[in-house]
Amino acid sequence: MAAATAPSPPAPQLLRLLELDPYLAPFEQDFQRRYSLFYKRLKNIEENEGGLDKFSKSYKTFGVNQFVDGGVYCKEWAPGAEAVFLTGDFNGWNPFSHPYKKMEYGKWELFIPPGQDGYPPVPHGSKLKVVIRAQNGELLYRISPWARYVVRDEDKVNYDWVHWNPPQSYIRRHPSPKRLKSLRIYESHVGIASPEGKIASYKNFTYNVLPRIKDLGYNCVQLMAIMEHAYYASFGYQVTSFFAASSRYGTPDDLKEMIDVAHSMGITVLLDVVHSHASKNSEDGLNKFDGTDSCFFHSGPKGTHQLWDSRLFDYANWEVLRFLLSNLRMWLEDYGFDGFRFDGVTSMLYHNHGIGTGFSGDYNEYFGLHVDEDALCYLMLANCMTNLLHPECITIAEDVSGMPALCRPVVEGGGGFNYRLAMAVPDKWIQIIKELKDEDWNMGNIVYTLTNRRYQEKYIAYAESHDQALVGDKTLAFRLMDAEMYTNMSVLSPLTPVIDRGIQLHKMIRLITHALGGDSYLNFMGNEFGHPEWLDFPRKGNNESYHYARRQFNLADDHLLRYRFLNAFDRDMNKLEERFGWLASPPAFVSEKHESNKVIAFERAGLVFIFNFHPYQSYVDYRVGVETPGKYKILLDSDAPEYGGHQRLDHSTEYFSEEYPHNYRHKSLMENLRVLYRKTTKILIC
Repeated sequence: MAAATAPSPPAPQLLRLLELDPYLAPFEQDFQRRYSLFYKRLKNIEENEGGLDKFSKSYKTFGVNQFVDGGVYCKEWAPGAEAVFLTGDFNGWNPFSHPYKKMEYGKWELFIPPGQDGYPPVPHGSKLKVVIRAQNGELLYRISPWARYVVRDEDKVNYDWVHWNPPQSYIRRHPSPKRLKSLRIYESHVGIASPEGKIASYKNFTYNVLPRIKDLGYNCVQLMAIMEHAYYASFGYQVTSFFAASSRYGTPDDLKEMIDVAHSMGITVLLDVVHSHASKNSEDGLNKFDGTDSCFFHSGPKGTHQLWDSRLFDYANWEVLRFLLSNLRMWLEDYGFDGFRFDGVTSMLYHNHGIGTGFSGDYNEYFGLHVDEDALCYLMLANCMTNLLHPECITIAEDVSGMPALCRPVVEGGGGFNYRLAMAVPDKWIQIIKELKDEDWNMGNIVYTLTNRRYQEKYIAYAESHDQALVGDKTLAFRLMDAEMYTNMSVLSPLTPVIDRGIQLHKMIRLITHALGGDSYLNFMGNEFGHPEWLDFPRKGNNESYHYARRQFNLADDHLLRYRFLNAFDRDMNKLEERFGWLASPPAFVSEKHESNKVIAFERAGLVFIFNFHPYQSYVDYRVGVETPGKYKILLDSDAPEYGGHQRLDHSTEYFSEEYPHNYRHKSLMENLRVLYRKTTKILIC
């Protein structure tokens, strides 16, 4: 008689989650079921693979790996293949001379002994292909899913797999920074990180862009489009080789050096990881690797994303879990990344991938059969693994749905992420600027959007990201100033009302988002100084032009252009946060959101933030409530001349609190909020 399977234990700390949010109590069984699935998979990995540590090191045995003695061990998972061979420069492209041996569970292996004097049989830099004999007898030439380096010759359409095993790899010199209490993230794309109309390099980013990021006060860089993608214009979101750093920008060692130099500056480096889908390329991608439409993916319509035209992983598959978890481990340990921003999490969480769904916040939207609990289980395993093996690792979820507990610990039944993106904030700013006149801005609605976040889940606030910079959309600066950016950004030209309004609002929007909107802050490269126009990669539709696939940092460095004012304000805003740490402080106390006066005032980290959004009204002796008694002075003033302001405030003025309760605060200050047809903001310190 077979023994009964032991039941999975309940989520150890689920009660804490339900205490934080009692409205989740009706869904307790859903959390228990999710945790049970996670626990069973984790236990299976421990019992059958020796644990997450060993399981996630599979990148050291799968693919093509060289032993110390020079021999080469090759291993693939191709369950639909009839036979598997290795071919390439090393054997004169003979497709059958090096057959793999069939193993259990669809795995295949091959060992090639070293040559004379230990010379490796597959030299560094030589080209390779895996040859798959499909079930119909067809021979398929494929790139290994575990390939570390792929390149494309200029005269070719598809990428080639190049064996990367240099005699001396780059050796890291600097330790990774400790996990930061608050992140000031500079979202970056290596290829566009130059004013020149070309694909920029890792070396360029290392020596020209990292010092700029450091100077601007950002302590974290988030790198997009690193995982190899055949189509440059996909912005890196149609990944073809998951273990290969994009060769467009240089070699793997160039990327390792770039990360190491960032660490020497105290900058944390995150990878924008795409595990939500994969390119449908088969010649140089994962699709149909073994000749079937499944392998790594769901078969049939379930395996294709109807909007992205890409393949969808089968997260319940054992070997898919091995592949994806090993992929994370490789980026952390081989390259030295400090964490991940997981792209497309909403698509992973729901069987409908969030398509056509307007999430209202009703908790019933987050529980039930429409949730892909296999995908959620993978994310829990991923966060469990990274936290277990690299406790300083940071993970961020890009989820537009608002899934509860996504950023709570796995032991509570949560997803295990450290942060989630506050994706409603940029949408709100776009809606306000696009649809409302200045006098119709609703202060309460702005404050609500910036503060409406789940208690005890950390959010990354941002006014705009790469999404708003892409062709078809507009950055905040372009929405505010539009065509006048072409003619009136020179200090030698008159300051027009459009440019003046745009510069002032650009600063205020970014500061109030930074200070009120979350627990960390993100900016897309170039937007800090109001980069003009849009971002568009070379493609047939624009005659393969690089004109819009670049970042014109020279604009911010030109003292005759007004971009430098925005750049300076962004730098000083970050430096002030570094000094006082408001992002790591408890949420702000908002003492005022006055609709007719268009004034917002709040306290955070011992600072008083005062924003006057009125388009033309200034105020004298304006009373603002404060909790801490004492003397206050101005620290940051958007109206200062170095930020393109009009210098209407005396920074030598001291403001003293009075024993006069105001707006639910025990003390208050009398302020001069001089606007004179311009918007302004200031920060005071006790």
